Amino acid sequence: MSLNENVIQRGKLLVHIAENGHSFEIECDEYTLVESIQQYLESLSGIRLSDQLLLYLDLKLEPQNPLSAYKLPSDDREIFVFNKSRMRSNAVPPGPEEVELFGNDYPDPQRPSSSSHDPHPLDEAPDPALKALPSYERMFRYHYQLGDAIYRRTVIKYETCERFAREQRVQEKALEIARGNLDHFYKMIFQNYTDFVKCYSQQQRTHSNLLVNFGRDLERLRSIKLIPVLQTPDRKCLLDFVKEDNMQKMVDDCTNSHRQFESKVGDFKQEFGELKQRTEHLFSSKASILSRDLERTVKEHEHHINEQKSIMQALSKDVGLVKKLVDDCLTSQLSNSLRPHDAVSALGPMYEGHDKSYLPKMQDCERAISNLLIFCKNKKTEMNIFVHKYMQKIAYIQYTIKDVRYKFSVFTEALKRQNDQFEHLKVVRGIGPAYRACLAEIVRRKASMKLYMGMAGQLAERLATKRESEIRRREDFLKVNSLYIPRDILASMGLYDTPSTCDVNVAPFDTNLLDIDISDLDRFAPEHLVGFSFKKGPSSMSQDGEDGSESGTENYNDFVEASELVEIAGTSKLEVENAKLKAELASTIAILCSFSPETEFEDSEIGNVLKNSAEKTAEALRLKDEHEKHLVNMLKLKQMQCESYEKRIKELENRLSDQYSLENKLNKDASSEPMDEASYASSSLLLKSGGNDSSGTMNPNLDSSMVEPTRDEKDEKETMVADVGMVLATSSTAEYMPPPLKSLTSDEQVKASDDDLVELQNLLTEKSNQLNETETKLQAAMEEVTRLVSELEISRNLLDESQMNCAHLENCLHEAREEAQTHLCTADRRAAEYTSLRASAVKIRSLFERLKVCVSSGGVASFAESLRALAQSLTNSANENGDDGINEFRECVRMLAEKVGMLTRQRAELIDRYTKTETSHEQLAKELEEKKEVVNTLYTKLQSEKQVNKEKISFGRLELHEIGAFVLNEAGHYEAINRNCTHYYLSSESVALFTDHLPHRPSHIVGQIVHIERQTVKSSPAQTPTMGSSELNPYGLSVGCEYFVVTVAMLPDTTIHSPTAAAS
Repeated sequence: MSLNENVIQRGKLLVHIAENGHSFEIECDEYTLVESIQQYLESLSGIRLSDQLLLYLDLKLEPQNPLSAYKLPSDDREIFVFNKSRMRSNAVPPGPEEVELFGNDYPDPQRPSSSSHDPHPLDEAPDPALKALPSYERMFRYHYQLGDAIYRRTVIKYETCERFAREQRVQEKALEIARGNLDHFYKMIFQNYTDFVKCYSQQQRTHSNLLVNFGRDLERLRSIKLIPVLQTPDRKCLLDFVKEDNMQKMVDDCTNSHRQFESKVGDFKQEFGELKQRTEHLFSSKASILSRDLERTVKEHEHHINEQKSIMQALSKDVGLVKKLVDDCLTSQLSNSLRPHDAVSALGPMYEGHDKSYLPKMQDCERAISNLLIFCKNKKTEMNIFVHKYMQKIAYIQYTIKDVRYKFSVFTEALKRQNDQFEHLKVVRGIGPAYRACLAEIVRRKASMKLYMGMAGQLAERLATKRESEIRRREDFLKVNSLYIPRDILASMGLYDTPSTCDVNVAPFDTNLLDIDISDLDRFAPEHLVGFSFKKGPSSMSQDGEDGSESGTENYNDFVEASELVEIAGTSKLEVENAKLKAELASTIAILCSFSPETEFEDSEIGNVLKNSAEKTAEALRLKDEHEKHLVNMLKLKQMQCESYEKRIKELENRLSDQYSLENKLNKDASSEPMDEASYASSSLLLKSGGNDSSGTMNPNLDSSMVEPTRDEKDEKETMVADVGMVLATSSTAEYMPPPLKSLTSDEQVKASDDDLVELQNLLTEKSNQLNETETKLQAAMEEVTRLVSELEISRNLLDESQMNCAHLENCLHEAREEAQTHLCTADRRAAEYTSLRASAVKIRSLFERLKVCVSSGGVASFAESLRALAQSLTNSANENGDDGINEFRECVRMLAEKVGMLTRQRAELIDRYTKTETSHEQLAKELEEKKEVVNTLYTKLQSEKQVNKEKISFGRLELHEIGAFVLNEAGHYEAINRNCTHYYLSSESVALFTDHLPHRPSHIVGQIVHIERQTVKSSPAQTPTMGSSELNPYGLSVGCEYFVVTVAMLPDTTIHSPTAAAS
């Protein structure tokens, strides 16, 4: 454990009472329990512990927790205490604010009447002016005392006003804390209400849709017939999936329940609306205006206090002045050197100013502060009532919030019950989408199976290719190394083994699927079965459908990624793409149908995703159709080209046939049949070599695809040329054949022209490349020129800016030179002044040194003589030096010497007076001792007189410590002598005390009362033998009469006389 953990956090906890704004500071530490704080507050504020509600910000302080649980105590944190008993609706509103003033502690002083009660030495002065000074002094002191009393009362009232303002600020903070606490709970309940209304609105809309469209849903299910394969005697249409017997009763029950619940929710909405209105109205009412107005008003009256302070300073100064005048007059009586008339004449206007200006102003200020106090008191009372009503409203709203919170659970349970009650109607609505989803799933599975089987075949072909490659590699290895290693050794090494074939066999699956295609969906399950509606606003969908759709889409995408438009064995790319699109469209339809039937797809994120998916699918199908049209157009074009080829071939065959018939007529021999074959091969060779006729010209009807054959066509042409060569080589009878030779000559010309064309193309390509390189270089040069031009422009701008900066710097330098010249002149002048001042300071210092020597000389007489000598020497040197400072110093020293001389003379006089005073003091001391003895004697006499006055006999209602007189009555009891109160009897113990030492009982007894016992005469139904009637009623009074038994003590110095002694 670290050192910081062992340190106990101590501090002062600032606690505010919300109902009246009072504040308390409590010394505590972090381990102090909240309950201890509450007990201490109960003794301070009078609020019971059970009625205390302690809040710190938005936290409620629990009694069993320590302060450390709330990070208390802390200097910048405050706790507010609310009285729960005041927050009840039947609580009594607070009364008017009571003001406890201490004005009686500072009453107005008594105005001085005459000088007889307070004699003054100047009262017997012969001069009338001197006689007036004591009265002025008394009145000035009275004015000061009166002003001081007024000022103190005013300050107390002003401090009370400030306290009211502070308490209002505390109450305002308390209201903010309470408002914040209420706002916290209100936001929570408002969020719960918003979620409930949102959920209810969705459910209500769904249920209303189910009820309104229930008949249409039944007709829709009745109109959709099942696929013939699925039809049974009991099930012909989709409506046969449910029992139609109790449907109408179920719909009626759901309708009644829906209406009742809608009515209950409407009442709940109205109740919450009233709660919301009250809360918003409460939050809109603010008490800060009252506090701000009061603080501003109190601040505006502060000048009255300042004005009274200034008046008190003036009165104090005047009292000091008149006291000084009186003292001076007393001194002047002895020295006869002061004229009192001037001083007395100056006191008249001052007295008039006190009586007519200062004191009335102070009284006006006191009245203004008194009015302010009344105003603050009224405002504080208004604030107390406002806080009381405000807290009552908060308590009522919190009670309503608790009630609403309890109702939430009830309505939530009702929502669940409503949802369960409408499940059967949802089943009716969901049959159609589920049926369409099943059919779409069949289409998707068939397309996926085709892709799956194709991928299996592709995998088998890929493995077979790998096996052939491995076999060839092994054969090459054995062919190379068998020359060096015997075959049996290689066989023993196992190097003659071959990889086995891999057969990819996929067991048949999904054999029971219905034979339907994507085009059959709308025929067997139309789209209106799904029943989606699109709106603008926040969308809501079933969570199960969403999860299922996401998982299905992810699985489907993972599967299709492996067959990304590859050409599977036995299947073209177009078929693979078509299967993929079918699977994707079917998957999208299944996803759409998997959502809740009551779901309303709206213009939101999920709806947009589904729309985008549908749009992408439609776009893919459109592109597929366009590609199919493009392929059809290409096939038509190729077909036209083939037809043109066939026409050309027929023409060539006809020409070759004509040539053959002509040659047959000329050379009739046995080689006619091979000639036919050779001519046919030559014609085929001419056809494949580019379609040239016998003259070597190209047929203009052939397109570019015939002029530039593909690689396969070139291979076929080479093969056919070889075959023609073989045919011609076998012919031994053909000695001269002009047409074939002519055809071969044209072929050579075509080859030569092709070579020239290729060479020209190569030359053109080379020149084009050179031209491109030149253009590239030119472009780079142009860019470089542009860059250099831009850099040149930037450099020109920088040069212009530099020139402007140089001109500006020259101006600044010129100004700096002028300023430096000015400063130099000023420095020279100040140096001259410093030189003169230093010379003067040196002289003054030398004079001060001389003065210091005079002061340090011992003795008062020597000090006066040295000062006089210094002043004389300075006077003699005045003619030599005319410096003003030295002249002033000389004058000061001269005046100082005169004052010191006068003080020396006064000192001698004072010493003489002190000696005389000592003598008179001793004489006065003796007289004082004598006076003390006289005073003691008089004091003793006064005490005795007071004792006598105190020992007067009481003849009224007897009280403790009073003196009572008791007279012996006829019954032999001592009864008290008084006027109105009877039945006071002396106790037997007191009678014994006074009569035991006397031979006879005295006729009266006087003593000091020490105890009074109150008793009542009681009746006894039967007297016991041991107790008589005298003991129950010793004084013979009536039953129920009240009497008193008094016990007295003897008085000091009291002599009791018997009757006989008195008679003698």
